[in-house]
Amino acid sequence: MTDESRVGESLDADAKADAAADTPDEETDEATQAEATEEAPATRSEATDEFWQEVGVDPIKVALPRDVVGFTLRAYRPASQVTVEGESAAADEEDPFAARERARSAEDAARAEAEAELAEAEAAEEDAEPAAEGETVEDTEEPSEEELAAAEAAAAEELADQEVPVFLSHRGKLLLFATPEALVSFVQSDAEHDLRQLDTWATLVKRIRPEDVVPTEQDTYELDLVVENLRAGHDAWDPMLLISAGEVARDLGHALRLEPVITALAPGSPLDDLDEALRAVAAGGISGRFARRRLRRIGAQQASLGWRTVIGKISAATDWRD
Repeated sequence: MTDESRVGESLDADAKADAAADTPDEETDEATQAEATEEAPATRSEATDEFWQEVGVDPIKVALPRDVVGFTLRAYRPASQVTVEGESAAADEEDPFAARERARSAEDAARAEAEAELAEAEAAEEDAEPAAEGETVEDTEEPSEEELAAAEAAAAEELADQEVPVFLSHRGKLLLFATPEALVSFVQSDAEHDLRQLDTWATLVKRIRPEDVVPTEQDTYELDLVVENLRAGHDAWDPMLLISAGEVARDLGHALRLEPVITALAPGSPLDDLDEALRAVAAGGISGRFARRRLRRIGAQQASLGWRTVIGKISAATDWRD
């Protein structure tokens, strides 16, 4: 073979190699596109947004430990308009002393609030009309039964106007569905649940479709990541992850009557202090810098143990429908 032939073959081989390098690998492209499709969040149409706004209900997505990820529904309504069907009655039958104690606590709270309001009113009157020199101020009179009753009624009316969360649940159990299709099938059935009492429920049942069950980012809660994130240490804490977890946990605690969850996240509790500090950090600014110092004083182990208990109670109150 002549030298010119060898040079020609060498040039042909180089050209083929360059062409192969420039030609995209179809299999790699397909795999990349498939991966991007899986990671891309589902989007909602304007019609879907209008539908959920009209019925006053939202689809939410909850991830719990042990790969339990599902869809459910949540609404907010004035407390006077909704009840948790069967759950309270069942609890009272099982523990009449607890029911009596709850009623007594409610009465005591209303009475204390009424007395505080009367005391504030009397103090304001005294400030507006100070006693003359040498004039003694009469002792404060005890509120009458009529005044106490009126104050209690006003407090009860104020509580009745407050919005409370209601979930797709039944007798203290959150109903969680593996797919939008399963959720829609259940919604359109005759099964009993707590959302049937909503005034917009008939409209929702008539118009809901699986493609409407697309939770927004704000309505997606990754409770399965909370404990792991807290255990990673202060520098790794994700404020938005933990704040959103606190929001849905409080809602579920009150809606499902989970007393341990309500207590763990109550104002003044360690987990509530953590929540406040995280919100300040997320807000940024000078208060955010001070909040970071506060977070340093919160024990990572204590926080993770507290949240593990909260998530465990929520998981135990979940009726998983796969």
